[in-house]
Amino acid sequence: MVFSGSVIRPNKYAGILCLFLALQSYAQIRPTSGDERLKALQKRQEVRNNSPLKDIAFRNVGPAIMGGRVVDIEVNPEDPTEFYLAYATGGLWHTKNNGLSFTPIFDQEMVIGIGDIAINWNSPKRTIWLGTGEVNSSRSTYAGIGMYKSSDNGASWTYLGLSDSHHIGEVVLHPTDSLTAWVAVMGHLYSPNKERGIYKTTDGGKSWKQTLYIDETTGAIDLQLNPQQPDELYAAMWYRTRSAWNFEESGKTSGIYKSTDGGTNWQLISDEESGFVTGAGTGRIGLAVYPKQPSIVYAVVDNQDSREVVAKKENDSTYQLAALKNLDKAAFQQLDSSQLKKFLSTNRVPAEYTVDRLKRMVAMDSIAPTALYNFLFVDDGFQNKSVKGCEVYRSDDAGKSWTKTNLKPIDNYSSYGYYFGKIYVSPSNPERVFILGIDLMVSEDGGKSFVSIDKPNVHSDHHALWINPRKHDHIINGNDGGCNISYDRGSEWFKVQAPSVGQYYAITVDKAKPYNIYGGLQDNGSWYGPSNHKENTYWTERGEYAYKRIGGGDGMQAQVDTRTNQVVYTGSQFGFYTRINLATRERKMIRPLHKMGEYPLRFNWQTPILLSSHNQDILYYGSSKFHRSLNRGEELQTMSADLTNGAKTGDVPFGTITTISESPLRFGLIYIGTDDGNVQVSKDGGNTWTKVGQPAKKQPGLPQGLYVSRVVASKWKEGRVYVTLNGYRNDHFTAYIYVSEDYGQTWKQLGMNLPAEPVNVLREDPKAEGILYAGTDGGLYASLDNGISFHAFTKDLPAAIPVHDLAIQEEANELVVGTHGRSIYICSLSGIQKLVPADAKK
Repeated sequence: MVFSGSVIRPNKYAGILCLFLALQSYAQIRPTSGDERLKALQKRQEVRNNSPLKDIAFRNVGPAIMGGRVVDIEVNPEDPTEFYLAYATGGLWHTKNNGLSFTPIFDQEMVIGIGDIAINWNSPKRTIWLGTGEVNSSRSTYAGIGMYKSSDNGASWTYLGLSDSHHIGEVVLHPTDSLTAWVAVMGHLYSPNKERGIYKTTDGGKSWKQTLYIDETTGAIDLQLNPQQPDELYAAMWYRTRSAWNFEESGKTSGIYKSTDGGTNWQLISDEESGFVTGAGTGRIGLAVYPKQPSIVYAVVDNQDSREVVAKKENDSTYQLAALKNLDKAAFQQLDSSQLKKFLSTNRVPAEYTVDRLKRMVAMDSIAPTALYNFLFVDDGFQNKSVKGCEVYRSDDAGKSWTKTNLKPIDNYSSYGYYFGKIYVSPSNPERVFILGIDLMVSEDGGKSFVSIDKPNVHSDHHALWINPRKHDHIINGNDGGCNISYDRGSEWFKVQAPSVGQYYAITVDKAKPYNIYGGLQDNGSWYGPSNHKENTYWTERGEYAYKRIGGGDGMQAQVDTRTNQVVYTGSQFGFYTRINLATRERKMIRPLHKMGEYPLRFNWQTPILLSSHNQDILYYGSSKFHRSLNRGEELQTMSADLTNGAKTGDVPFGTITTISESPLRFGLIYIGTDDGNVQVSKDGGNTWTKVGQPAKKQPGLPQGLYVSRVVASKWKEGRVYVTLNGYRNDHFTAYIYVSEDYGQTWKQLGMNLPAEPVNVLREDPKAEGILYAGTDGGLYASLDNGISFHAFTKDLPAAIPVHDLAIQEEANELVVGTHGRSIYICSLSGIQKLVPADAKK
């Protein structure tokens, strides 16, 4: 089957209909077009150029030790001590001393997220092609705006178009023709679009032609070239859809295509007769061509087909959850007590629910026979789906036929292969193959068997690799924790730690002197450290880094009891929180539990927690319900029914609380926001709740169905409350900030001059009522007029860094900025406060 130009496959899949209906249910939530986004970038530049905040200085306080997500590595083949690191949201960095120091060279453009880069090493001043928007499809994968090019090693950049590409998987340069390049465009993450597939330019990027297109939900994830015959290219196409509640990571239109005429026409080479996996389970694909003998081609695929289930042995001593799904009353009573007891222990069912008690409860109709199944049922995307997962295929005839190489399953993807998918072959040995997943794995027998070459100082989750063409034991690896270098094929590694590229989700501060900053980072745990920290290498001599790790996983929110600055609440994804005494190292797990017979509570990826400013023994916690502890988390009381619009069928938790705020002026006046657009208020400490913001006949209310990123109860007036809404999960990038002066009964939109970029956080100034601070996916802003207009901070900050959280240390009068890609910045608020007239201050 041959595809050329804009030929469209006739097949239509349920994912398209699902996304269409989801968008139709919220009429105002439509994907922002490429043209609209370009106008938004122009608007941001105007706001920056005219900002009265240009002289407000920031200092970066790191931390750098944990690194950040590397998505691409390009190394000078003549001098491997010179290379470039491209970060998912941290920008592009250049080193000439083997990673001892780096210089950022993409900081002043209006987008910072990167998908892939390619470099013409033969160009006089170093030409760099840069595709924006990473393709790893994670929860914080930011949409790019297309292609950029620099002809002077990053001193200046030219925009090359492809504004609706969003996510670019690969950029490939012709080895001898500097004007010809190809780009693999994955397309939108959260919505269908036609600007997907393979694009080609023959005039240096001035114009592009889409030469391979399948449909609106199948994009190009990888692209590889035969270096000996550059008219021969291989493209990996990937069907995937994502919504806020479901990720469809495979489909029938995934496959491998080949062109023999420079990418003008394409042939599907992974059909059913080829030997390659096909069908609905075909997920993300990565490709590698052996340069010395290009007829050898490797492919790694995330096979979502189910593994064969091993027949249950008669002497198995425990039950599986699925066996408890459809039991009636009699069948539950007949369950073997010893097997059920072991099942309860294995699944950590609370000790109060003994076998005898459960059977009595079922017999008395206190709970349904399916109560135990309901109690344990969870599907948050991290469950073991028993899929085949990572598989490796090899072709020795330039893609005409394929053979699966791995003799045993490769457990390297868990259940989220969408986050990985790269394969590399040694430039001098076709039998040495590397695959990237949770571990970095290598095969010395052509893919038959693999071993991990991770080491304790190598972070998991790998996305990029470079192999020295002259010494193939020399490799450079990029992962979620930064960059590692090895000279002995991974037997030993050292870690490159220079750039401050931490991806913070949330931050808070204490009242120590100097005060400390606490926060959680993407896949790099939770840390705390001093606000006067300055990055330097002296810590390696002292043997002690200023920032300390206090939690693992994906670090999330943190709260500090500022009465002692010793008790910290911190945790990881989906609401696994811990109370830690920093002095004694005593730890207490904190997580609410549902009752037997109920389905599990739903927890947001960034589950919110909050200590009451009125009494720091009181902890608030949000799942799909609102919880409160009066004794520092020793006991959690469920205070509400479901405050969301309910669960949705899918493999991503949805219908969850995302933000909690309590009025600093009135104890028990509490607001929550949810991921499905609800804003609710309680005036009695969480006992009763009222939904606010809904449209009425004479009041437009709030836009419905958007992710509520923040609800902020004002410190200036009791009835005042702010709401920020975020359309990222709909590819909808309008900036939404609202204020209510009557506890949420009526609303007014603020920040109408903000560029179209989702808003993550809002804070009030501690000394001047008219000043507000806002963090968006595109930067940091302040309003000097109660939110009517906002101005950009420009000094010392990258031009387009995502700001996920803000904290204010009132005694120091400083604003602390938690960025998702460049760690933490701090500025003094005194210079900003001077810009507001005296009569506007309190």
